[in-house]
Amino acid sequence: QVQLVESGGGSVQAGGSLRLSCVASGRTFSRYAMGWFRQGPGKERQFVASIAWNAGRTTYADSVKGRFIISRDNAKNTTYLQANSLTPEDTGVYYCASALHPYGLGLHARTEFGYWGQGTQVTVSS
Repeated sequence: QVQLVESGGGSVQAGGSLRLSCVASGRTFSRYAMGWFRQGPGKERQFVASIAWNAGRTTYADSVKGRFIISRDNAKNTTYLQANSLTPEDTGVYYCASALHPYGLGLHARTEFGYWGQGTQVTVSS
C-alpha cells in the first residue's frame, strides 16, 4: 500500500526556515502529483502547495506564495517543502499527500488526494 513519511518539522523563531521532506512508497511515485497541507490549532486542514507529477506546475496557497517552495525528486521518491520567512501563523501539523489519480496538475482540494502521511509538527514562535 502507499505510505508517506514526513520529516523535518521542528520549532523555529519567526523569520526562520525549515525544509520538510516526504518519502513515498508503494506505487510509481513519478506518476502522481504531490501536495502539502497543514492544520493549525483549532483549524481545518488547509492546502499549502502542490506539484505536478512531472514537476511542470506548482500551485500555492496565497498565504505562502513567495515564501514556500515545493519541489520533488522522482529518483528519490521524495517531495520537499522549503518554508522560509516563517511566522507564528504558519504553526501547525504539516501533512504530505499523494494524488488520488495519476498525471494531475494544479491540484489543491483535499478530495483530489488519496493518501496522507502522519504529519510533522511545525511551531513558529514570535
